[in-house]
Amino acid sequence: MKSSNRKIVSYHKGAFREKEDCIALEKPLTIRVNGVEFATVVCTPQDLEELVIGFLASEGVVRSHKAVNEMMFNEAHGIVNVIAETNVSLETDMYTKRKISSCCGKSRHFYLESDSRTARTIMNAPTLSAEDCIQYMSTLQDESLTFRSTGGVHNAALFSNGDMIAIRTDIGRHNALDKLYGYLLQNHVSPSEVAVAFSGRISSEVVLKLSKMGIGVLLSKSAPTDLALSLAEDLEITTVGFIRRGGFNIYTRSDRILL
Repeated sequence: MKSSNRKIVSYHKGAFREKEDCIALEKPLTIRVNGVEFATVVCTPQDLEELVIGFLASEGVVRSHKAVNEMMFNEAHGIVNVIAETNVSLETDMYTKRKISSCCGKSRHFYLESDSRTARTIMNAPTLSAEDCIQYMSTLQDESLTFRSTGGVHNAALFSNGDMIAIRTDIGRHNALDKLYGYLLQNHVSPSEVAVAFSGRISSEVVLKLSKMGIGVLLSKSAPTDLALSLAEDLEITTVGFIRRGGFNIYTRSDRILL
């Protein structure tokens, strides 16, 4: 369940009336790894196994879903205990300390040291037609049922060869992408063969998330930020924004979008 009903008072054209409204769910989830409290994410309580696997993989704690040996959810307390095979220390400041690193003569500005370890330059990605970009965004919006009923969630979907293979919903845009990452890992989908259609703006954090997932094409109905585009150029990620009413803007790696 992604939403709940709540009685509200609505104002319209000079009058108040009571009605039921559909509200997006929001729950905290504390992730413990091998007995260490690693992070607390606030999320939509659905597809949580994918969320946890995708989040831990994007943070560099695990490299594969096979490294997660056990996952025990305590829904009443909002806790998941994960037993995983990992080579990183979970009690260092790697996940909170800012780091600026340089690679191949380019300056990559990462907020966290863990980002500098897990971000990847994308060498292989699919080529899309202009119509693919428009159709993928249209399909994402058509399938965003919880957004249409609540207006309070983000949606992200994976597309391959013209077909949507997965869509995930969450109040947090990063969580929606982590759920897709978990899906990729659990279902052995090659990231070099898929593109992501996304409901949110193209921020630097979103570009970094795509880089960690190994995906080189990002489609959005919204705008990018300057830092996002600098990172996308550096990491070789194609970014397409403002996909609306039959048009769009290509900001980086335009060679992957063809007529």
